[in-house]
Amino acid sequence: MSDALTELETALHDERRALLEHDVEALLRCTQAKLVAVRVLQGMPAGTAEPARVSRLSELNQANHVLLARRRREVSWALRHLGRVESSAVYDASGQPGARPQARCLGVG
Repeated sequence: MSDALTELETALHDERRALLEHDVEALLRCTQAKLVAVRVLQGMPAGTAEPARVSRLSELNQANHVLLARRRREVSWALRHLGRVESSAVYDASGQPGARPQARCLGVG
C-alpha cells in the first residue's frame, strides 16, 4: 500500500513540475504513472490507506487540476487569437465528442 501511495505522490509532484515547465512529454509520462498507481490503489481493500495521506494527495491532485485548467485556458486563448480552429466541448447525438470549427479572420485582404 505504501509503495502505491509513494508512486502516486511522486507522479503528482512530477505532474506539477511538468505543468509548470510546459513539458508535454513529461506530463504524458507522469500522467500514465499516476493512472497506474491509482489503479493499484483501487484494487486494494477499502480503509487500508492512511486517510490523512490520501487527503494530502487528493489536495495535490486538485491543485494540479487547477493548474492544468489554467494551461488549457491559456492555450485556448492563444488559439482563438491566432485564428486557429478550436474544438469546443460538445457531444453529438451518439455521445461522441464533436468539434465545431471556429475560425477567425485576422486581416482584411
